[in-house]
Amino acid sequence: MAGTGSRAGAERRSAGALESEVLAALWATERPLTPAEIQAEVDGALAYNTVHTILKRLYDKGLVLRDADGRRGAYRPAKNAAELTAEAMHEALDRGPDPIAALQQFVTGLSPEEERALRELLAGGGA
Repeated sequence: MAGTGSRAGAERRSAGALESEVLAALWATERPLTPAEIQAEVDGALAYNTVHTILKRLYDKGLVLRDADGRRGAYRPAKNAAELTAEAMHEALDRGPDPIAALQQFVTGLSPEEERALRELLAGGGA
């Protein structure tokens, strides 16, 4: 039966996981990368077409930009990792019925280092 081999389930990653891996590869460099370069960075066994599809999805979501500086088919991230994470945090707070309660729960789970950094930011010393 098609699709029942060992490769069908265990090795398959979700589209979200692949998107994260592609973004991580783009964040790890200062220059735009082609799909072939991203393929080599992420997983050489991953099909080129899969990498291209993931890049198209990321482009459609506004998470990557096509390079306009001459490298045809090269991509770069639209936002850095911190910006994207902060945006996701804001969206999560906006979705819930009680954003203050959610924020309180989030803060109680911070590590001592994260708590210290947050206190410095709130005091105006880290922006």
